[in-house]
Amino acid sequence: MQSNRAASKAVSQDAPIIIVGAGAWGLSTALHLRQAGYTNVTVFERAERVPSPYSAAWDINKIVRPEYEDGFYTELALDAIKGWKTPLFGPYFHQTGYVVATTGRAPQKAIDHLHDALKSIERHPTFAPGIRALSSSEDFKQFTWQYSGRLTGFKGYFNRLAGYAHSSDALAGIWEHCARIGVKFVMGEKAGKVEKLLYSSTLGNETLSTDVEPSNGGKCLGVRTADGKEHLADLTICAPGAHGASLIKDLGRFVVARCWSVAHVQLSEEETDFLRGIPTTNVRDLGFFFEPDPKTRLFKLCPLGTGYTNTLSDGTSLPPPERLPPPQDFIPYEDEKKLRQLLRETFPWMADRPFVEQKLCWFADTKDSEYCIDYVPGTQNSLIALSGDSGHGFKMMPIFGSWVTELIAKGKQALPRWQWRTEDLRGKNWGDSVSWRIGRARELQELIDEKSKLIRARL
Repeated sequence: MQSNRAASKAVSQDAPIIIVGAGAWGLSTALHLRQAGYTNVTVFERAERVPSPYSAAWDINKIVRPEYEDGFYTELALDAIKGWKTPLFGPYFHQTGYVVATTGRAPQKAIDHLHDALKSIERHPTFAPGIRALSSSEDFKQFTWQYSGRLTGFKGYFNRLAGYAHSSDALAGIWEHCARIGVKFVMGEKAGKVEKLLYSSTLGNETLSTDVEPSNGGKCLGVRTADGKEHLADLTICAPGAHGASLIKDLGRFVVARCWSVAHVQLSEEETDFLRGIPTTNVRDLGFFFEPDPKTRLFKLCPLGTGYTNTLSDGTSLPPPERLPPPQDFIPYEDEKKLRQLLRETFPWMADRPFVEQKLCWFADTKDSEYCIDYVPGTQNSLIALSGDSGHGFKMMPIFGSWVTELIAKGKQALPRWQWRTEDLRGKNWGDSVSWRIGRARELQELIDEKSKLIRARL
């Protein structure tokens, strides 16, 4: 197999480049390629418009915070926050501040993670002036006076410089901007859905196109879409999120499709106004929430845990295909219990409200939460895989694409942490190895069975 570690001839700025996926990373890559002078960039997206429901960022908000146990990501998050404060991204960023806490019943793993996260920023010259330790319910209510719950045993801190971004609006805004500056988009379940990557195959002296992923190396020539058309490119950049292994099979050896629960409470206009401006709040052993979305008046909550996978017969995890849709308007009972407890501790007047727009949010996960931003080995620097957002990739949207343009300019990934991996992790349960995940990993089929039992019990 030919190595990609040696730099190859750079892609010319007028060469055709294809990006698969108009999620946060695909759009950021398109933006930065265009800003770097690449003039022939086309994005393929199976949805009819952006935000795409196939993207993990199809959501009303995502946390933007700099706390990492690894200072490398702290500095990247700091750069990303600067990007969120520019005129292009600024309309979608809300610097509400960030409260991180554990309850009096938190397991030691959650407590240790909170302390490590605080250490990563409390002495940082940029963040230190805005950090406040919180050791009592009175301390917490200084920053969220709307709390009316007991806040039993809550301890933590407040970070003034963090907050959240409105993810769906950010996707839509950057999509429109990219279209205005010359990025081409091919959308829809036929024309925009990439079903196969095309590779070169030699027969005699003739180079042919094949959709069979080569085992001994082969140049990627472009993509085939669901309408049967082939689209050729000098460089193909694959950024379909949790669906990555459906296009690059070997990606599934070290990247797992995983999902978490999302739920909302529908508020009145008065209740939405009452909670306006509250800090983004992350209770490490229960879950997190944001200020309500003023347009929809939805109050979003997410339980914290290790998540759920959909493991196939070969050990690869992928989101279920359309013929087996994931449970919607449903979250697991154990996740609902966490969220009910979170509300009882903070906003008890909301604790028994029905949850609406419940769903499972799919993302691409790696064992150590490191990204994959690299050429696929054996493809002669014609195919780049962008994967492994691991639940913390959206915040990097303003700057992510710059790392891809740097990779293209250098012809190789210099950072070992972002390189393609050869270790086969299929069949290994490593979902809880990351410090901020509490609990055990489960399979999607368990949730489907659980939902069936609930339905039968109600009949």
